[in-house]
Amino acid sequence: MKKQIDAKFDKTKIAKLPRVTFDGRTIVVLSQHEAEQAVNFLLAQPILGIDTETRPSFKKGVSHKVALLQVATKDICFLFRLNYIGMSPSIVRLLEDTNVLKVGLSLRDDILSLHKLGPFEPGWFVDIQDCMKKMGVEDMSLQKLYANFFGKRISKGQQLSNWEADVLSDKQKTYAATDAWACIHLYEEWDRLMSSGDYVVMKTKDNDNVSENHT
Repeated sequence: MKKQIDAKFDKTKIAKLPRVTFDGRTIVVLSQHEAEQAVNFLLAQPILGIDTETRPSFKKGVSHKVALLQVATKDICFLFRLNYIGMSPSIVRLLEDTNVLKVGLSLRDDILSLHKLGPFEPGWFVDIQDCMKKMGVEDMSLQKLYANFFGKRISKGQQLSNWEADVLSDKQKTYAATDAWACIHLYEEWDRLMSSGDYVVMKTKDNDNVSENHT
């Protein structure tokens, strides 16, 4: 039986799904030396998930620079605290690398935010939103996509927390790592389905479900 993917996932179903979180090792990077070691490790991996976090602003006209860059493998996630170390040479090397695939969601926004910290030429990045458009999936949020593809719920409870806090809480670290890690799983499942054609996109039109088969 082909895997059924909704073109538009019903958001009301998400709350009832089992929660999923990154259960690997999370490493906070606070110095340029630590960043150099982390980047050396990451650039030896086959694929990386990437995301950023910025302290939210609740005042009109006030904005903050990106504070955290999270980069994950399938079992380790490095949290680069950019509000402490800035755009170090090793981070630039990571972002400009053209040999290791880096996948994320809404990467244009992340890259724009990172550019505000320093110049770099983006290397090999793939935006999952672009991938989903090719499949015919219309949802673009990580939470909806993960629920759609895997039937599990990613919590967004820490999204508006203070990412410039002196010490990140365990909940913040898990949240940040989960977002980056989840991107790897989404991309690999999308790639598997696109290669095999083993999926059906369920579309709703005039209140009748219609399917779009792929072989």
